[in-house]
Formats: sequence, structure tokens, C-alpha cells
Amino acid sequence: MIWKSEWTPAVAILTVFITCLHLPVGMPRFDHAVIESLRLVQWYAREHVLLCLVPAFFIAGAIGVFVSQAAVMKYLGAGANKILAYSVASVSGTILAVCSCTVLPLFAGIYRMGAGFGPAIAFLYSGPAINALAIILTARVLGLELGLARAVGAVLFSIVIGAAMHFLFRNDKCEKVRAASVPVEAAVPRPLWQTALYFASMVAILVFANWSKPDASEGLWHLLYTQKWLLTAVSAVILGFALVRWLGVQWWKVVLVAIAVLSSVAVIPERPLVPFTVGAIGLILLTSFGKGDPETWFAATWGFAKQILPLLLIGVLVAGFLLGQPGEEGLIPSSWVAGLVGGNSLWANLFASVVGAFMYFATLTEVPILQGLIGSGMGQGPALALLLAGPALSLPSMLVLHSIMGLKKTAAYTVLVVAMATISGMFYGAIA
Repeated sequence: MIWKSEWTPAVAILTVFITCLHLPVGMPRFDHAVIESLRLVQWYAREHVLLCLVPAFFIAGAIGVFVSQAAVMKYLGAGANKILAYSVASVSGTILAVCSCTVLPLFAGIYRMGAGFGPAIAFLYSGPAINALAIILTARVLGLELGLARAVGAVLFSIVIGAAMHFLFRNDKCEKVRAASVPVEAAVPRPLWQTALYFASMVAILVFANWSKPDASEGLWHLLYTQKWLLTAVSAVILGFALVRWLGVQWWKVVLVAIAVLSSVAVIPERPLVPFTVGAIGLILLTSFGKGDPETWFAATWGFAKQILPLLLIGVLVAGFLLGQPGEEGLIPSSWVAGLVGGNSLWANLFASVVGAFMYFATLTEVPILQGLIGSGMGQGPALALLLAGPALSLPSMLVLHSIMGLKKTAAYTVLVVAMATISGMFYGAIA
């Protein structure tokens, strides 16, 4: 009988149809939530995909192609020194101004290269959570105590969550296979300093292009902000040199891309995103139509983009529909959220952790959001809980993590982040 094999898709189609029939179109809150979800996706595509994800995809692709698998196993592999592996992974986020979504291709890169499950998870959490800029901004805006609590809590979190995930899945067959596949040390095609400079140029592009404006109008942070595009351009020049000198890209092709970038600056000097986009398209063309290492690099980069980007955009759309964006409400009223996170009860801390885990925070946006919530009566404990759960996790990142490491591991990671954030919030709220 045909229904034995087709009842599941039939029920799914019927459910979607009935839902479409009863959509509350015309209700102000529903219509506004739809508009906010589209606005958030539009902003994400304009500001975050180009400036954050494109560089992150290329870095992740480069990890898979140009970083020796033996080197990854040596420092982060299952057989590596545990103190060294977790120490490196737990502080990795201090130089990366990334959010929970931007860190995903980087995590996928080192994870697939053979990094131990525990250190890889520590890196996954620490990447967005131990952002030095965010911690400094937290201390300046929300108070030194909360800033220090966030810094200490994030470092400890990454180690504890990484170790806990390793323990929970120590008997997992997939992890045993990965741990057993230690590669034989191969000849290094280029000196370490060349590879380091090559990666440093890409990380510098990612960091400086996303450098946010500080509150102070003077000092080092403000100086770096005023020169962010110059520093990004210098980093791009170093990358171009590496492409020609070490990756075999013809010099005149790199020069043509540079001329196109400079021309866009001359035509539209007030919109730096335009030359950045031209440079990104140029890099795509240089690598996709290249041969040897550049072609392999682009193939790896494109593989990460295909897997991660569609799920991220779907997740951002859903998050925007439910929770809106900073300053605007989604389907769930912000007054409900503010009213449920007052005091320092278990429920307040748990609720703050869950909301933080599912809501999408772009880099540094969690600070002004929390400033508004604290002004509305949010307790210090729930504030820390949201700071520890929010930047490191989001609904979009959960969808992508499911495709990378499966449902069980994604669910365990989410529960650990929420539980640790809740406990930390209650402890901090009791002593604050």
C-alpha cells in the first residue's frame, strides 16, 4: 500500500498547508515580527556575511589545505598534551572578534583536521566568548566586576565544557576513529614563518575589518578604529604578497585586483564596504580559477560555505522572527523577557541562559542589549548568565553544529552551556 511509505511526507505537507491557512496575517505583532526577521537577515547579509563570514570561510579552507594535519594532532589532537591543548584552545578567542556563527567554519576546519574533541569544543566556545574587545567593553559599560566575571568565567567555561564533552563522548565510535587516524609526519612544503604570516594576514583582515567604534573618543582603541581600513588594506597587501610569492598566483592578476579595489575607493570613498567586497570577489576569482594550492584552497572554502551559510541564514530568519533585533521586538515581547530575569532566582538565571543560547548576538551587540535589560530591572546574576551563554551560542549556530557533529553532541553542548551559565549566574548574583 502506497501510504505505508508516503504517510510521513503527506502529514508534513498537510501540516504546512493548515499552518499557511491559519497564519495570523494582519495582526500587528505578527506582521512586525515578519518584517523584523527580514530586516535582520538583510542586515546580516550586508554587514556580517561579507565582513565576518567570507574571511572566516577562507581561513577555515586554508586550515584544511595549508596546515599540516600532523601539526594539528600534535598540539590539539587526542594524543596531545592535555594542558597544552586546552590552554591553547581556551584563550584562542582573545584575538578573534567573532560571534557564534563566524567561529563555526574555523571550528569545522580544525575539527576535521583531527583536533581532539575536547580541545575543539573548547575552541568553539572560547572563539566568541573570550573576545578581548567585548570583555573590555563589558567592563567599561556594565562595570569592572561584571567584566572580570565574564573573562574568568569564559576561560573556565571553555575548559570545563570541552573536558565534559570529551568525557561524555569518550566511547563514541566516530571519535575513536578520528583519534586513531594519527597521520604520519609529512614534509612541510614551506617554512613555518611563511605559513604564520599567511594566516596572520587573513586573521588581521577579519579582526580590523570588524573593529567596532569604542565609546571613548581617544586612546589606543579609538586610534585603531580610525585606522581600521588602512590596517585592513595593509593586511590585504601582505596576503597578496603571499599569494604571489608562496602560492604561485601570477603577479599581474593580483595587481589587477588591487587596481579594481583602489578604483572603487576613488569612486565611492565614503563606503568602505564596496572595496572590501571587490577585494573579496577578486580573491574568489584568483583562487577559483587558479591551479594547484589556490584551487584546492577555494574548493575547501566553498565546501564550508555550502554547508554553513544556508543554515545560518535560516537560523537568523527564525531568531529575528521570535526575538527581533536590538531596539525592536519580534513575536515575543521584550517586556516578557525583562520581567522574567529580575532578581537572582534559579528560574531567572535559567531563563536568561536559554534566551541567550537561542538569540543571535552579533559581535559586541550583547553589551548594549544587556545595558537596556539591566536598566529594566535585570539582576546581575542573569546578566552574567546571558553574557556567558549568548555570544557563544545561537539558534543559527545550533543548526550548523548539528550538520557538523550530529544531534547528540550538539544537544549535549547546548545543555552544558546553558547549565554552566545558569550556575555561574546564581553564584555571581549571590556574591555581587
